Amino acid sequence: MTALAATGFRLASPLWLLVLAAIPAIVALRRRRKIRVVVVPYAAAWSRPAALGAARWPLLAALAGIALVAVGLTRPQELSARRETRTQGYDIVLCIDLSGSMLSEDYEKDGQPLNRLDAVRPVIQAFIERRPDDRIGVVLFSGRAYTLAPLTMDHAWLARQLTRVRIGLIEDGTAIGDGLGVALTRLEQAGRVSEGRREGAFIVLLTDGANNMGTLAPMQAAEIARARGIPIYTIGAGKDGVVHVPILDESGNFIMENGRKLYATEQADLDEQALRDISGETGGHFFRAADTGTIESAFRDIDQSQKIEFQAKRTLATTELFPWLLLPGLGLIAVGAWKARS
Repeated sequence: MTALAATGFRLASPLWLLVLAAIPAIVALRRRRKIRVVVVPYAAAWSRPAALGAARWPLLAALAGIALVAVGLTRPQELSARRETRTQGYDIVLCIDLSGSMLSEDYEKDGQPLNRLDAVRPVIQAFIERRPDDRIGVVLFSGRAYTLAPLTMDHAWLARQLTRVRIGLIEDGTAIGDGLGVALTRLEQAGRVSEGRREGAFIVLLTDGANNMGTLAPMQAAEIARARGIPIYTIGAGKDGVVHVPILDESGNFIMENGRKLYATEQADLDEQALRDISGETGGHFFRAADTGTIESAFRDIDQSQKIEFQAKRTLATTELFPWLLLPGLGLIAVGAWKARS
């Protein structure tokens, strides 16, 4: 639940205009009359000839008191508008392929080649930033799957974890089914289950290959997700055909020759039909991301299709301010009258 507050000021009564307008008229009439006009008790004593200073301050005090009373009669109020918003954010798990083929440099940015992981990383971070009210987790997979980050509202910490992701952290391969299985486990642990179905959750799967490892088949994971009411949005990354992949050594570093990376050529093996089946089985949607523009549009479409529902309640509170003006005003009038009498 979030709350927004705004403050303001208003005068609840128009009487102050009449009272303030009367003060200069009264002063003008008193100056034109030869006989002193008694407006308030002991007012005549305020204009007795005397040395300027001590004799004048009771008059000034009384006039200030009258002005304060006049403003107090308008019932000034401080307004405080408060809006309480009850939100129910989504639980989202990003399931990201970390296989060696994600190093394929078939994307471009500013005319320079860009590998698939570096192309998708800033798009994912932008997606996270656009959903501040959601709990988001990240599962990485290649030959096996593991959790990079559980569901969290700390998106700054999550962004720092994503910057540390690199190819070669785990054994190579493409275990899509296991990745989805770990993602489903994370969502199950988070609760929010009603009548056996998970509420307010979905998975985003990004991969560039076909399932070739793991113990859980992708369609088995999709059937579990469908039974739990969890949509899976699938994104197929990379271009079709032959791609150039940098060669890594056993430590996960690029093999260099004469200051340049060495490349191997591979045939892209994205199983687009399997991704369509996964999304179709669970009520999600499939996106083909052949370049950086289509990657961004895929995450933008997912963001728009799964928005937060909220209920807002607006209240208006008022604080009366007239006692802070009326009481000092009466006090100043009383002091002025008392000093004039004495």
